[in-house]
Amino acid sequence: MVEKKVTVEELLEKARLPAKKAVKWHPFYRGKVEVMPKCAITSFDDFGVWYTPGVAEPCREIHKDPDKVYEHTNKWNYVAVASDGTRVLGLGDIGPLAGLPVMEGKALLFKYLGGVDAFPIMIDTKDADEFIQAVKWIAPTFGGINLEDISSPKCFYILERLREELDIPVWHDDQQGTAAITLAGIINGLKIVGKKLNEVIFSIIGVGAANVCLIRTLIKAGVPPQNIIAVDSKGILHPNRPDIEELKSKNPYKYEIAMKTNGEGRTGGIAEAIKGADVCVAASKPGPGVIKKEWVAEMADDAIMFAEANPIPEIWPWEAKEAGVRIFGTGRSDFPNQVNNSLGFPGIFRGALDVRAKTITDEMHITAAYAIAKVAEEKGLHENYIVPTMDDWEVFPREAVDVAMKAIEQGVARIKPSRQELWDNAMRIIKTARDKLQFLMKHGLIPEPPPVQ
Repeated sequence: MVEKKVTVEELLEKARLPAKKAVKWHPFYRGKVEVMPKCAITSFDDFGVWYTPGVAEPCREIHKDPDKVYEHTNKWNYVAVASDGTRVLGLGDIGPLAGLPVMEGKALLFKYLGGVDAFPIMIDTKDADEFIQAVKWIAPTFGGINLEDISSPKCFYILERLREELDIPVWHDDQQGTAAITLAGIINGLKIVGKKLNEVIFSIIGVGAANVCLIRTLIKAGVPPQNIIAVDSKGILHPNRPDIEELKSKNPYKYEIAMKTNGEGRTGGIAEAIKGADVCVAASKPGPGVIKKEWVAEMADDAIMFAEANPIPEIWPWEAKEAGVRIFGTGRSDFPNQVNNSLGFPGIFRGALDVRAKTITDEMHITAAYAIAKVAEEKGLHENYIVPTMDDWEVFPREAVDVAMKAIEQGVARIKPSRQELWDNAMRIIKTARDKLQFLMKHGLIPEPPPVQ
């Protein structure tokens, strides 16, 4: 638990340290990922095998049987991290060039945590249909597509279209990734407080990419829609809001939420949405003060709250605790119970790729949420530990196997390895990725970063 004696200035200084390092380390390495050979090169004669003339024979094999592309090439492990740079972190619409460091970082996490070969792909258009077409054009190279940092509401449209029109997994981490980790935290938080998922009242603050998907995920996981109260910048969503017809045309995703949630017919703002709620999930704007302490005091006993805005959560942890919240999580690594997407996408894609899945269904990312929750439960749940950290490395192969098995069960897998085969494969690939990096660092091929004052 964060002690109240920590000052805001100290927290902000700590939060600024990664930025100080970033402006020195990024130009030092001139990027975070590179392409390296994975095949043996024993002499220059080998290039006749890996390239012309020998490569023509694999081409013929693939032409006769397209599925052989997964055997002759690295398509089985390639993922495109595709973005238009219109909603980058908390920076907003900074464009494709300025968004590139984020996508490189995502590629780095994919490789180190999941053994996935991911490539940053910045697409220079703000038009949703052009973006979709660009992704479809490059899709033959990849085994999966990770959409990233795309503004709302077009991110929903892009994801829907690409999921329908491509035969490889398409995932939007700001939607499905955040939803999976948040659900994992909710599952374990409810275990601690002794409440059931299908009985509690949810207050959802902010109706952007993360929470639109979370609401859909909660409903598919068994939460009755009427038990969810969602509030955006204009207030609680309900069928009689003055802007409901405008929402129907401009943001059909919010419109759908307004029509099927909020069984009590609540109106008002955050204060009214939170009152009596068992679980509150905020993914709105940086605080503090977005959610007030006196509002939180009106939540149900043994309440759970996730305030996920960065760099400062909507309310400070100690304020929420003083107001009666029993379990509190944020998006920050220096507070307990971090909702960290990096716990999800590397393992989820590992599992999807390992069965050559045609899609990532909602059920697959819900399965991942339960796998993530189970790892933390086995280590010992308590109020300040309800989700694993990235140090809990076993979370990645565990969720990979469960996601792959769910894909097989749902009929979206091209191949059907056994559970043991999936486990052995995931462990080998992830361990190899980490061992290669450690080897390069140990031998000075990747130098130590410069010191930062």
